[in-house]
Amino acid sequence: MEDVDIPQYFICPISLQIMKDPVTIVTGITYDRESIEQWLSADQNTSCPVTKQPLPKDFDLTPNHTLRRLIQAWCVTNAANGVDRIPTPKSPLNNIHILKLIQDLRHPQLKSKSLNRLVLLASECEKNRKCMMEAGVAKVMVSLIITSYKNNVSEGVHEAMHVLSLIKIPIAEINLLIYDFFDAIAWILRGGKYNNEQVMKTHALLVLKSVVELASSSLLDRLKPEFIATIIQVLRENISNQANKAALQVLLDTCPWGRNKVKIIEAGGVFDLIELELSSPDKRTTDLIFGILDHLCTCADGRAKFLSHSAGIAMVTKKIFRVSPVTDDRAVRILASICKFTATHDVLQEMLVVGAVAKLCMVLQADGSANIKEKARGVLRLHNNFWSNSPCIQLYLVTRHPTQ
Repeated sequence: MEDVDIPQYFICPISLQIMKDPVTIVTGITYDRESIEQWLSADQNTSCPVTKQPLPKDFDLTPNHTLRRLIQAWCVTNAANGVDRIPTPKSPLNNIHILKLIQDLRHPQLKSKSLNRLVLLASECEKNRKCMMEAGVAKVMVSLIITSYKNNVSEGVHEAMHVLSLIKIPIAEINLLIYDFFDAIAWILRGGKYNNEQVMKTHALLVLKSVVELASSSLLDRLKPEFIATIIQVLRENISNQANKAALQVLLDTCPWGRNKVKIIEAGGVFDLIELELSSPDKRTTDLIFGILDHLCTCADGRAKFLSHSAGIAMVTKKIFRVSPVTDDRAVRILASICKFTATHDVLQEMLVVGAVAKLCMVLQADGSANIKEKARGVLRLHNNFWSNSPCIQLYLVTRHPTQ
């Protein structure tokens, strides 16, 4: 291959490799499709790489069939010299093709094939996913899943959910279906008769996470207790690390709205979050768990459930300085909520025994934000009389950060 003289016009100006799928843009310059698409996908690239001329929005890439045939013929001629033949590229996906697949979903004998084809297309590339989104595939998949839920039929649900896990869901298009869709996802998560159940539930949680992130507070403050309880149950099942993170993100995003904190607490969420954290998850999972516990400990019932777990305070204390600044901040906030509203003699004594007071002193002396230092200082001041005889506090008092 090194001794073969490659015609210059076979070479893509961007990749400097032989073009596999040459396309010509409006400036008359030909590029390999993959290279020019990557160039155009960058935020600041709005001009022709060669001529530097500005490019109009949404212009077409015109396949250069003549050049492609010449390249393929040249490759065949030079096969003996180690040149691989370039296969004929697939036709780019268009709305007509997508709409035909959507129509096929209405025919029972074509439904499975059409869904599998949609999964394959969505898995191939970002351009396909964008085309599918523009053609309204997301809304069709949502409607299919809701209909399956209402008819208690699981056929095609796995494939439809897989498609949704790959493409973006325009929240404006499914606002009217949102609660039915949440019910359908809860139905999927409660089910246990699917093939590849773990993958199916993980896809469902990833889709739910993307929808919740875009949903307005007015939608999130009316979630059913049964829906919240289902998410908690998924955490108990510990399906996969990816599923856990998606479920935790859903709980964190819904926590602030309406009575969702109460619903999580009533579903046993506090206990399950502590148990999940005790199983030594990764840093991101810990950040999410502590974010939810921080919200739940602003409620009296949440604090009561937290303190009823024998490892609650010790677990929070242990994680300070071991995970991330985000977790440190949330841990101090949790201890502050406990100390401000639920500081019984036993609670304060436990904080001394498990080293929580010592950790708060360390927060003041370590590098960290002013906000977290002030929060820790407030906790120490609040119960200084109780802790004043502690060796930890005696050491702390001689530092440059007095509690009073």
